[in-house]
Amino acid sequence: MKLVAVTSCPTGIAHTYIAAEKLTKAGLDTGVEVKVETQGSAGTENELTAQEIMEADGVIIAADKGVDKSRFAGKPVYECGTREAIKDPVAIIRLFQDGKVASAGGLKTIEEAKSEQRSRQNPIYRHLMSGVSFMIPFVVIGGLMIAIALAIGGEPTPSGMAIPEGSFWQKIQDIGATGFMFMVPILAAYIAYSIADRPGIAPGMIAGYIAANGSFYNSEAGAGFIGGIVAGFLAGYVALWVKKWKVPRMIQPIMPILVIPIIASLVTASAFIWLLGRPIAAMMGGLTDMLNGMQGGSAILLALILGAMIAFDMGGPFNKVAFLFGASLIGEGNTAIMGAIAAAICTPPLGMGIASLVAKKLYSKEEQEAGKAALAMGLFGITEGAIPFAASDPLRVIPSLIVGAMVASALAMMGGVGDSVPHGGPIVAVVGAIDNIGMFALAIIVGTGITALMVNLLKARRSAKQAREKQASSAAL
Repeated sequence: MKLVAVTSCPTGIAHTYIAAEKLTKAGLDTGVEVKVETQGSAGTENELTAQEIMEADGVIIAADKGVDKSRFAGKPVYECGTREAIKDPVAIIRLFQDGKVASAGGLKTIEEAKSEQRSRQNPIYRHLMSGVSFMIPFVVIGGLMIAIALAIGGEPTPSGMAIPEGSFWQKIQDIGATGFMFMVPILAAYIAYSIADRPGIAPGMIAGYIAANGSFYNSEAGAGFIGGIVAGFLAGYVALWVKKWKVPRMIQPIMPILVIPIIASLVTASAFIWLLGRPIAAMMGGLTDMLNGMQGGSAILLALILGAMIAFDMGGPFNKVAFLFGASLIGEGNTAIMGAIAAAICTPPLGMGIASLVAKKLYSKEEQEAGKAALAMGLFGITEGAIPFAASDPLRVIPSLIVGAMVASALAMMGGVGDSVPHGGPIVAVVGAIDNIGMFALAIIVGTGITALMVNLLKARRSAKQAREKQASSAAL
C-alpha cells in the first residue's frame, strides 16, 4: 500500500513537522509507504508529484488550516487535525488498510466519508487559523522593524524613546508600520480564501482594508483585528454563496474572476460602511482602553488565564486563541499582553527538557532524547516541544505545564514586560523585541523551574506508589 499525506498548521513551525514525522514513522511500523508533503512557514517542502498522487491508494490531510484538495480528486481522503496525526498516526493508516476511509461508519461514497470526517473538525477555527497563518509574518516584520528602529536609532525624550524626524531609522520604523497596516487586510483575505478559495481573496482583502480604515464609516479608529475577522468570514461566505448560483454556461468562465469578486466585495463593503464598521470600531476602542488601563489584580488575572490557555493544549485551539489575542493587540499599541504570553510560551518545553535531564530515572530513553529537543524548541518559543511528554503522561504533565506557564505569565505582567513581535521565548529578547529583559528572564526561569519541579515530584510520587504496590504483590506471593 502507498499513501500520500499533507501536513499543515497555522504557524507552520512545529505541528506541521511533528505530524509529518509521526506519519512517516507509523508508515514504517505498519509496512505502508507514506510520503508526506509539509506546508510550513518555509513554504511547501517534499512536494507530492502528480505521479505519486496517481499511484497512491489514499490521501491523509492532517491540517489545522485550509489545504487545496483539488489535486486529490477521486482518491480516498482522510482529513483530520495535526494533533490527531501526532497522537495516533497508526490508527489513521489502519483505516486505509481496513478499507474504512471511503466507507467509514457505513457511508457508501468517498464524498460522504469526506463530509463525515470534516464534520468532526471545527470549520470556523480552521478558516480563522488559515487567516492567522498568513497574517503572522506581517506582524513579525512590523514589530521587529519598529523594535530595531527604536533600539538603535531611538533617542530618549520626556515621553519615552523617539526616533528623529527624517533619519534613516525613521524609514525603518515606517517599514514596520507598513507591515502592521497590511495585518488586518491579509487576515481577512485568507479567511475568505479558506472559505471560498481564490474568488474570496479580493473581496476579503478589500473588506479587511475597509475594516481597518475608520474613515470609510466616519470613525476615528478602525475596527481592528475583530473587524478583520468579521470581514473575512462575511466576504468568504458571500463569495461561497455566489459560487453556488446556477448560471448560463457562457457566464461560468467569468464567474470566479469577475462576478463573484465584484458581488462579494460590494455586499461586504456595504455592510461595513453602513452597518458593522462603527459598532465594531467602538467595541475595539473600548477593549483596547480597558486592557491598557488594567492594573494590579485584574491584569494579573488576565495573565493567569492567558498562561493557562497557552500551556493547556500546546499549540492547539486554546493556545492559538490566546496567541492571536496577544498578537492582534500589538498593532493597537499594547505589547504587555504579548509580553505575558511570550514568557508563558516557552516554559512548557523548557520545563520538560530540564525535568528530563535532572531526573533521568523518571523518564524513558526516548523521553530523555525528546527532552533535549524540547530544550532547543523552548529557546525558540515553540510550545509544542512538550507534546511528547503530555501525550505519554497527561495527568501529571499538563497540570505542571499550566502552573508554570501561569506563574511566568503573571510575573511578566507584574514586571511590565512588553513584546513587540508575535512570538515568545528567549529568542525574542535576542532580537531586541522585549521591554524589561531582566523581568522577562526572571519570569521564564521561575516558570520553567516550577514546571520541572512539579512534574518530577508528581512522577516520583507515582513511581514510589508503583514500587510499593509491586513490593506488596511480591510479598503476597
